[in-house]
Amino acid sequence: MAVIPPGKVVSYGQLAELAGLGRAARWVGRTLSRLPEGTTLPWHRVIGADGRISLPSDSPSGIEQRQRLLAEGIIFRNDRVDMRRHRWNPLEACE
Repeated sequence: MAVIPPGKVVSYGQLAELAGLGRAARWVGRTLSRLPEGTTLPWHRVIGADGRISLPSDSPSGIEQRQRLLAEGIIFRNDRVDMRRHRWNPLEACE
């Protein structure tokens, strides 16, 4: 997760697959929700497969996640991230 570059996002399911956990998207979400305060892991770059932030939009964490993504140049349309534009493909980094 630490290698997801600024301006890119992954879905919970994609992160589970990349970590070798198969279809454990819910487990990934649960784990991220338990990160300690002040963590340096880029938790904000993990979103739902449909491009939506999974946290309530009016919660402090939901507001922080959206602000962090916007600061990195992530574009939202109708409260969804443009996944075609911003989804991280680790194979592209190898080319």
